[in-house]
Amino acid sequence: MRHYQHGKVIFRWCDTCGTLVLGEVCGICGRPGREFEVSAPGDMRPCFGKGVDTVADLFHRHFGTSGLLRTRNVFLNKVTGEDRTDEVILDGRIVAVLRFELVKEDFTLELKAEGAALLAKMARKGVVRARRPQGHLKGKKLDGADIIEFSGDFKAGDPVVVVMGNNIAAGEARVDSSQVKKGEKVIHLRSVCKSDVPFPLVSADWNDFVKANRKHLEQLESVVVSDIRSFVNNSKLPITLSFSGGKDSLACYGLAKKALRKFDLLFVDTGLEFPETVQYVQSFAKSRNERLKIAKAGNAFWDNVGTFGPPAKDFRWCCKVCKLGPLTSLIEENYRDGTVTIEGNRALESFARMDIGFVERNPFVPNQTVLNPIRHWIAAEVWGYIWKEDLEFNPLYEEDFERIGCYLCASCLGSEWKATGEIHPDLHAQWERSLGEWGKQVGVSPEFVRYGFWRWKSLPPKMRLVAEELQMKVPQMRSDSMELRISKGASPCVAGGYSMEGVLTVPRKRDFSQVAEALKTVGNVKYSPEFEVAMVKTRDGTLKMFGGGHISAVAPTKEAAQALFQAGAEAFLRGQLCTNCRICERNCKFGAITADGQLKVDDRKCRQCGKCAEACVVAHYYDKLVKAGEGRPAYAGVK
Repeated sequence: MRHYQHGKVIFRWCDTCGTLVLGEVCGICGRPGREFEVSAPGDMRPCFGKGVDTVADLFHRHFGTSGLLRTRNVFLNKVTGEDRTDEVILDGRIVAVLRFELVKEDFTLELKAEGAALLAKMARKGVVRARRPQGHLKGKKLDGADIIEFSGDFKAGDPVVVVMGNNIAAGEARVDSSQVKKGEKVIHLRSVCKSDVPFPLVSADWNDFVKANRKHLEQLESVVVSDIRSFVNNSKLPITLSFSGGKDSLACYGLAKKALRKFDLLFVDTGLEFPETVQYVQSFAKSRNERLKIAKAGNAFWDNVGTFGPPAKDFRWCCKVCKLGPLTSLIEENYRDGTVTIEGNRALESFARMDIGFVERNPFVPNQTVLNPIRHWIAAEVWGYIWKEDLEFNPLYEEDFERIGCYLCASCLGSEWKATGEIHPDLHAQWERSLGEWGKQVGVSPEFVRYGFWRWKSLPPKMRLVAEELQMKVPQMRSDSMELRISKGASPCVAGGYSMEGVLTVPRKRDFSQVAEALKTVGNVKYSPEFEVAMVKTRDGTLKMFGGGHISAVAPTKEAAQALFQAGAEAFLRGQLCTNCRICERNCKFGAITADGQLKVDDRKCRQCGKCAEACVVAHYYDKLVKAGEGRPAYAGVK
């Protein structure tokens, strides 16, 4: 059972059979395998189709060899980066990191030390032989005088293999090969290892991966089937399965067929689906003789984009319009008393899903109870199960799409958007034109649209770095005045409880991490700096807050929802507009707060008594914003 975490995650590799071992032992040879580490959270997935082509082409471009990648099990492990960033695992070792660079609009390869040790024996170019300099090697920069010889041509910025006696380094050229023997600091040594790293390089295909892990996959199946049956046997509601066209819902289909006699497939056609996805879902249901119910959003997105502007990662108005609205109508029309829906949500997919349980109530869709049977599976287990059960999958995965969703989703990767342009230039061009018209209306540069800055209302740190690299001035997308726009006052959820939503606009003066610190005085905080989102759990409810100012509070009563929303808004004000007066620090009798330049809250000491907010003059802006909004129409948000 794996959870979203930081640091390293341990896996095992069978050197005899050449594949990843997910269970206790390899199902082919019976050996436990060799341990190796990848970066957390460790949601490893197989690399196949055009994904292999992408990696192999980079290896061939820089080192003149790539055949070993096409006859062996290669896995990718997603890590943090400005866009798509994957560790490349071959033979149970991280040999490289694959990156999609937004500025270059192309993939690059960062070689790792063990990858350099492998290539030193087979590369036809990109190998530099050098004298070993004195001292610690990692991070050192070699001068031209240190270079003995090199093979092939390379450019500044290219990865190179550096051989220094018994040491091998993954290096980066700082100059072109024609200049490498002439200057200073011409090669940067990124990582170093000994030259005797063993690489069995056993050929294996994905059938071998399934054979090696069949028992493990059967055990996973047994647990899930039992869980589904236990819940369904105690429920009188009809069972449905959310079938999105993605791999996770496909695995859930296979599991549900083992657990249940019958269920309906639900598909939400947002009007923004890839044609391949719509065709796949319909043909899959027909070939399996399954009853498929489709909720259609029609032209809802294009009817609303002019009002709201492009959806963003921190402003996903499109989900309510194109998904939740149509799905709510479909359930009301077909399942009057409600339904239990099996979904393929996984904890490692996103920060927001890290704490999902087996049973969840959907606060936005009336009468829907959600089961998340594969919430603790990793992507490699999902694919292993799909292959074990011989389930036909969406052909877009062969095109190197990691996720299948709306083709123009703000959450899709720049690499995927580039791929969309290659396979569907018409859809790509339509959205590019719409973004260009929006850019002119709000006064942003073409580069702001081209490099995907529109995907955020409030730019995360990684995108600010991209802006610096482009020497592009990022426009102020909000006014400097403060405003609180309530999109939904405290109103009852049909599924139970009350919810309240709104957007708080304030001058962006501090990093969102300061808001996350202030939120610790409200409840237990889970915070993602990459996506600038904080989730707060209290005894009375749940609060979600995004860097763009969107606030959502859900609680059992109307009063509790209002109070939680207010506490969140006040924390946002305190985090962004703190004057360093330190009054909150002095008023905290538990010694949980320090505010000397940076707000810090020790959540081990904080009792969430609220005294710090009561003493904060900045937090009192909330009352002024509420009064200022009285008598005006509510923010024209999605209700």
